[in-house]
Amino acid sequence: MPVRARNGKLEWRFEINGHEYSHITDLEDTERNRIKAQRLEAKARELVLDGRDAELRLQVQPFNSAAEAFKKWTEGEYSEHPNSWKRLAVSMASAEVFFGKRPLSSVTRGDMEDFKAWRRTVHKVREVTLRHDLHALSLLFQYGQKHNWCRVNPVRMVEIPSDKEAVRIHVLTPVEEGKYFGALEVLRQEKLTHKRPKEARGLEDLHDLATLMLNQGCRPEELRALPQSEVDLERSYLTILHGKSDAARRSLLLTTASRDVLKRRLQNPGRWVFPSAKNPGQHIGQCQRLHAAALKKAQVSFVLYDCRHTFATRAVERGMELPKLMAILGHANLRSIMKYVHMTQAHIDDGMRKFEAGTLVVPVRAEEVKPENKKRLQ
Repeated sequence: MPVRARNGKLEWRFEINGHEYSHITDLEDTERNRIKAQRLEAKARELVLDGRDAELRLQVQPFNSAAEAFKKWTEGEYSEHPNSWKRLAVSMASAEVFFGKRPLSSVTRGDMEDFKAWRRTVHKVREVTLRHDLHALSLLFQYGQKHNWCRVNPVRMVEIPSDKEAVRIHVLTPVEEGKYFGALEVLRQEKLTHKRPKEARGLEDLHDLATLMLNQGCRPEELRALPQSEVDLERSYLTILHGKSDAARRSLLLTTASRDVLKRRLQNPGRWVFPSAKNPGQHIGQCQRLHAAALKKAQVSFVLYDCRHTFATRAVERGMELPKLMAILGHANLRSIMKYVHMTQAHIDDGMRKFEAGTLVVPVRAEEVKPENKKRLQ
């Protein structure tokens, strides 16, 4: 029999030309899993018949070595999306510490549960961070399966935290916006007073970056890496040539505030709209330190990406149709933009009032219709 139970787990086994091949899977002995085990046995038999039986023998690969190879692969695979492979590399760092040099093939679902507990108790990570870690590990094991370093992906056997709280969104109020930009200007003046022109310039960059996000709805990385050649002041457009998808490549009509910012910045010739003072020839980085300083000064709390959320919410409040907003934000489907749309009870009530005012029709009885209008109604 090609599939049988061994200590509660399913084992596939077959013989070809006097040689026996077998493997104990991690599958519990259930009817559904027996079908899965039979598929695994059929795949293994096919490898043997094709002369590729060496692939059935796992290659021992230490976890940390597998992780290093995986990180190099992701850097090339996600070259157009550097934030993605950087996020994967961050997740690998903690996993390498936990699993060390043990063989990748020896990691079980029990080990994955222990890893989850370790991240929660020792590092006190949020559930969204743990979710990112597990997704990165799942990709690692899929990569390992292709290289015959492991046969199963233990991440698929454990519960992954929900993404319910994965999106942290805050829509700026006009008061918060005013405090933030006011703090940026105060800090800029302080840096100039203390003769720190580079930091003053960084605060000016941050001011202009946030202004453009609030007025155009762009992602921060799209603006930081915006070439001057993609700004057309004569036609009043900026163009995003590179993005996360085809939909992200778009041209946006400039608002008056955005045009003023870009007109001033383009007075300094160069490659980038936001050139780096520290690294000549490069564009600016994420400005996290200066953003944190401005938040502390203004006594408000939000991430820079919330400027994009704020743009989207304000656009809907002002009556912009969702398909248009989808195109402006650079999304491929309407579902993606719903996380940026935040309606208060007042907005919901207003929507119901508009519905009633615009669509309520009083039924008319047939006998009340004038004879000259009956033909028109038929």
